[in-house]
Amino acid sequence: MNTQTDIQHGSAYFLDDTRAPEVVHTLCVVVDNEPGVLARVIGLFSGRGYNIESLTVSETQHESHISRITIQTRGTSAVLEQIKAQLERLVPVHSVADLTVSGNAIERELALIKVTGKGEQRVEALRLADAFRARVVDATNDNFVFELTGKTRKVDQFISLMQPLGLKEVVRTGIAAISRGPEAMMI
Repeated sequence: MNTQTDIQHGSAYFLDDTRAPEVVHTLCVVVDNEPGVLARVIGLFSGRGYNIESLTVSETQHESHISRITIQTRGTSAVLEQIKAQLERLVPVHSVADLTVSGNAIERELALIKVTGKGEQRVEALRLADAFRARVVDATNDNFVFELTGKTRKVDQFISLMQPLGLKEVVRTGIAAISRGPEAMMI
């Protein structure tokens, strides 16, 4: 296959967007909660070389067997439009919303952060946790496990500050996002 020919003829798989800036977008996808749906959605990304930076999935309407997938991905405007269009064509997908475009989304992430330290490092870790409103959910003489909820940037900053204080382990949920105001994703 000749990539240059495909670019000239408008092939969707070889978009010439080397000059377009890449941006991070948060997509919410409402799907049927049935076996294989997540694999199909993720397969759409991996099969086309798109990266998923964050992925959160949960059933949101038990009676209707409906799940919501929140995906954070990076790409140019053209690539993001292509991703949305391809997601909308999948059979188990009810709706796709780009919360970044609406500009009114609330995004939060949960992290559990284990820190080992004694003496001044322990005191400093507790002081910083208080400043970030992180909760201590487990403690021993040598370790803390902090629970922190907030924007990804806040979680990243807290983890960075814990590095020199004895950071041992981090578990993150990925983001959950919802639009502000009366708008809601329709099924």
